[in-house]
Amino acid sequence: MIAFDGKLPRGSRDGSIGKGAIDIVSAWATENQVVLGQVKVNDKSNEITAIPELLSVLELSGCIVTIDPIGCQTEIVKQIVVEKEADYVIALKENQGRLYEDVALLFADLEKSNYTAYAFEYAETFSEGHARSETRACWTISDPEVPEYLRGFEKWEKLRTFSRIRSCRQQGKHQSIEDRYHIASITGAKRLLAIIRSHWGIENRLHWILDIAFDEDQCRVRKNHGPENFKRKTLIHRG
Repeated sequence: MIAFDGKLPRGSRDGSIGKGAIDIVSAWATENQVVLGQVKVNDKSNEITAIPELLSVLELSGCIVTIDPIGCQTEIVKQIVVEKEADYVIALKENQGRLYEDVALLFADLEKSNYTAYAFEYAETFSEGHARSETRACWTISDPEVPEYLRGFEKWEKLRTFSRIRSCRQQGKHQSIEDRYHIASITGAKRLLAIIRSHWGIENRLHWILDIAFDEDQCRVRKNHGPENFKRKTLIHRG
């Protein structure tokens, strides 16, 4: 499983010359906890252009690529499946308006029908610690006849599964509920729940380490390619 995510070293920002913080997209091998590669996002661009560039230089055949909602793009999905011969699990938010709306309605209909409207799989996990508990419930719909009714479905390569994860957090008297949606080229509620949970390893085991152990955000290297080079040096040290 390879997680893609971006990070902005805050110290690379130089307001005196109107220079914003650089954005570095990394590919993180979740199980091995190794950075496989990284690409700096071009100025006046975003991660949508950097992700394909990083994908193109990696050997990903047989892997599962996970990406945040910014990577939920038909061309990125096509590159993962066709060019790299890999699978994907990608978060879905309002950046894909019609698809997001249709998937949210799909699960709303499923819930309204008392879970009889469509065939589905279900899995859940429970964790507690630091005076907080959380239940994560995952529903997946992989019926091949269902996606055909969604707008623009034909544009998404190998799209087989839609998922909803409902996180219920309890901390003291405070309770919160959040729904998150994903699209995937693989099936299985238990499998997807584990993969989506594992995606956050890039935050907890890479970005958090850079911030806390290496104090990366306090680095004031700004000149020329210094911020980018220092970021790479830190990642090599981490490895």
